[in-house]
Formats: sequence, structure tokens, C-alpha cells
Amino acid sequence: MHWGSHLNSTNPEYDEYPGSGHVRPPDPNTPPTVEGRSKKLWMVDERTCLVRLVESLSSFTFNRHDILPGTGRLRLDFHELASRRLTESGVACSFIRRLDATAYLSRFRDTPPFEVIVKNRAVGSTTRKYPGLFGENESLPAPVVKFDYRCDPEDQPIADDYLRVLGLPVDEMRRIALKVNTTLTEWLAPHQLWDFCLIFGIDESGNPEIISEISPDCMRLRSTEGRPLDKDLFRHGYSDAEIIETWEGLVAGLRD
Repeated sequence: MHWGSHLNSTNPEYDEYPGSGHVRPPDPNTPPTVEGRSKKLWMVDERTCLVRLVESLSSFTFNRHDILPGTGRLRLDFHELASRRLTESGVACSFIRRLDATAYLSRFRDTPPFEVIVKNRAVGSTTRKYPGLFGENESLPAPVVKFDYRCDPEDQPIADDYLRVLGLPVDEMRRIALKVNTTLTEWLAPHQLWDFCLIFGIDESGNPEIISEISPDCMRLRSTEGRPLDKDLFRHGYSDAEIIETWEGLVAGLRD
């Protein structure tokens, strides 16, 4: 089921990433094939695309959308490291290689309009949409996997059986999401992974593959002291400098 030119540039950052091969970041005048709030995408061929992160942060709940220079590089730093760790653990990821500070090459997959969210704590939409069931930030006895239909103005929970009717490999997506949860939890320790979201594409054989960004922009992560290390910094009004400093420290720690 279906759900949804050459790129040339003289970007001086290109030479910083010698493993980027023959694909160069696109000319700024070349319109993207797909453009969203946080990413732009250009097709390289039928199975490969170039993704450029937009240096922005958004929060539907807090009605905020700002440009924050420096966050694109740090998001991609994290995504590159996370994709490598997940691939080593046997999880298929679309990330191929980095091209420059904010661009990377990716496999292009058919993408159903759903995201998979793993909750280790009762945070965000859990307490907002299901008031009284859990205490705020309560640790859940087991990870909860849920599916959301991606739509404006706010994604909506959708029952698994709707996805099965559409022929999607729901059980395999759930299995992979839980494996990602285990891998990221161990990798990020002693920081606490409260929740995160994934978007799956479907490869030519019908198997799910993670195509989404994995970064502090797409998860809730806390230090051992309970300080936010993720986009909650933006949601809760921390300064641009504080966000950059926190994410730089986070990435540096993961590289050690």
C-alpha cells in the first residue's frame, strides 16, 4: 500500500564529513520534495533521500515554535550515535551516513501516517488524556507501547486493530519499539528515559524500519537529579544558551 534530481552544492562544511560519499548537500535554491517544521527532504533516487534538519523546536501543547540555531547540529549528533547503537543491536534504521552538520543520507521508505510511542513514565498526553489513572511522572510497572495517527492539529491515539486492518505489521513494530526502549535505556544510563516516539517505514519486503529522528527533540530524558535533558527545556522556558549547553554536554557524554 502506498502512503505517501542531482543535488549539488559548495557547502564548506561538506569536507568535515569525508565519509559522505558523492552526495552533496542541496543548493538552497532547489525546492525540497517534502518540507515540514523540523526537516526538509530531497529525493536522490527512488530509494534514497537527503534529509536536512531545520534548526527549530516546536511544542503543540505549549503553542511554541522557534528557530534555535545550533540545535540542528546537536540533534543530528545524537541521531547519528543512536542510529549506530541501534543498528549494532539489530534494529533496522534508515540512516545511511552524515553529509554535513545538519544533513544526512537516508533510505527512502513508504511511510504509514502513524507513530509509535513508548512510555516508561506517565507523562505528557498520558496524564492529560487519561486524568486520574496515573500520578504525574509516575513510573509505570512495564513499558507502555501506543500508536498515534499523525494528523493536525494534534496526533490522535488509534486502536491496534485499525492498523491490522490496513495490513501493517503491528506486532513486529511493537517488538522493535520495546527493543529500542531497552537499547536506549541501557545506552543512556544513568540518565532516565521517560518516553520517546518512533516513525516506521516499510521496506521492500514488508519489514518495519525506523525512519524517524532519534534525539532529545523526540523523547523525554532526565538526569539523575531530575533535570530535563530534552525538549522540555524548550517547553519550560529555558534560555537558548541553556538548551545548547545541556545538549552539548549530553552528546559529549555519549561520545566518551
